[in-house]
Amino acid sequence: MTTILKEGQKAPEFTAKDQDGNELSLRDFIGRKVVLYFYPKDDTPGCTKEACAFRDNFPNFKKIDAVVLGVSVDGQKAHRKFADKFELPFTLLVDDEKKIVEAYGVWGLKKFMGKEYMGTNRVTYLIDEQGVIEKVWPKVKPETHAAEVLEWLQKQT
Repeated sequence: MTTILKEGQKAPEFTAKDQDGNELSLRDFIGRKVVLYFYPKDDTPGCTKEACAFRDNFPNFKKIDAVVLGVSVDGQKAHRKFADKFELPFTLLVDDEKKIVEAYGVWGLKKFMGKEYMGTNRVTYLIDEQGVIEKVWPKVKPETHAAEVLEWLQKQT
């Protein structure tokens, strides 16, 4: 069982492709705040609500120069389709090898309708300009989470 990371820890470096096949690394965003949100699956009810909430709040994240990165273990095609369908203006990272979800401790045992299985837990990390975890949201309500993150960020600036 993996454990989620703690505030004050150095954020694990990663390199991954986005929904367009571009390769991005965490180090590309040094000097900016990064909202790294993990979600279970593209185009499912809760994940769609969460992604659309980040979409709707995106202009405000942009205003304070915060980067929003969504991460799931879905492939590039699924990410592209999801981003197109809901007009998502932010980056979705492909983690089909589960390297990022494991490094950040969000891959683990889940329970749904009496079944147990391994999957991505809905966790968000705020990474500061130096690459250190500034804030962790270990339990996330998809509908209100983006506003909660934004509110927290706005209080810091």
